[in-house]
Amino acid sequence: MILPTAYFPSILQLALMIQNGSYWLETQEHFVKQSFRNRCEIYGANGKQKLVVPVKWRNHSPMHEVELSYAENWQKLHWKSFESAYRASPYFDFYEEDFRPFFEQKEIQYLLEWNRQLEQTVCELLELKIELKETESYETCEPDYRKLISPKNKALTQKLDFPPYLQVFGDKHGFIPNLSILDLLFNLGPESVTYLKKLKINL
Repeated sequence: MILPTAYFPSILQLALMIQNGSYWLETQEHFVKQSFRNRCEIYGANGKQKLVVPVKWRNHSPMHEVELSYAENWQKLHWKSFESAYRASPYFDFYEEDFRPFFEQKEIQYLLEWNRQLEQTVCELLELKIELKETESYETCEPDYRKLISPKNKALTQKLDFPPYLQVFGDKHGFIPNLSILDLLFNLGPESVTYLKKLKINL
């Protein structure tokens, strides 16, 4: 199974990782704009909210060469968004200090490394052991999750059954499925693992 890099992966992507036990991280594909590679979706006061990590890249740049851009203080903006969205959730205070340091430094150069460290932190908090290997060339595969897992692929989310759980603003906008893994983590905490393992994925 080959998966794309992702900024705080979607619930579906982490469920695939857990249920498979291992995966290949795509490092050789060209950077894909408007994808989860440098964005995540959270549940804000006004509903679904997307957060985008600015990057520096050229046409046909392979993923392993895409750099983070610190020209804007996007880290401060993202952290404030996380606080506004999840401060009232059951587990935000519990996990806050595990994530805050990432948004107070500018030492990580590449998007792949940024995403990988955040993903590793999530896995450590949930005590997950998932084997990761990096691709050394671009290979075709079916199903191709690199294309399927996309903010544009709304049909995929509608096709799968994501059991509802309590969300901070659920009483205002209803249940929003398949957001960033942060939504699940801050709302369910350790129970997130059970949710991810039980998620039925038929693609």
